[in-house]
Amino acid sequence: MNCLNRFVRGLMAVIVTATVSMGLSGAALAQGEVKAVYNDWQLRCDTPPGAQSEQCALIQNVTAEDRENVGLTVIVLNTADKQGSILRVLAPLGVLLPSGLGLRIDDEDIGNAAFVRCLPNGCVSEVILRDDLVAKLQAGSMATFIIFQTPEEGIGIPISLSGFSEGYKALP
Repeated sequence: MNCLNRFVRGLMAVIVTATVSMGLSGAALAQGEVKAVYNDWQLRCDTPPGAQSEQCALIQNVTAEDRENVGLTVIVLNTADKQGSILRVLAPLGVLLPSGLGLRIDDEDIGNAAFVRCLPNGCVSEVILRDDLVAKLQAGSMATFIIFQTPEEGIGIPISLSGFSEGYKALP
């Protein structure tokens, strides 16, 4: 099975767990305490209301180079049962939902993932991080997430992968 199929299949698995994991929103984590910095990534931790323990995520916020009003928050966190990890991307409101979120690592197209829901602060796309995708993220130097404002207009937003490997290994 190629990486695109795993990427899409991973998204379907996430839809089942999205209700549980959405309690740890990107906005809430973005305000959490910075526990460590791994080059371009921050390890932020917070105890959400009602949670029994601190939850941590690896986070990077970026803005498109040519459009200051278009930014992404990329969040990597472990599932509540610690059996897997989730890649969650918060895109701005106004993205074209049917086109989904594209991902390219260095020179390799990985595929697209659907948006699972929109919140007041943006639209969320998320997938379960499978081992092959983690390996590509750890070995890569640049990930480009592609959002669409119209069917013809894709906006590529580069995300540095510098420090991703170390930060991912440090996730509690």
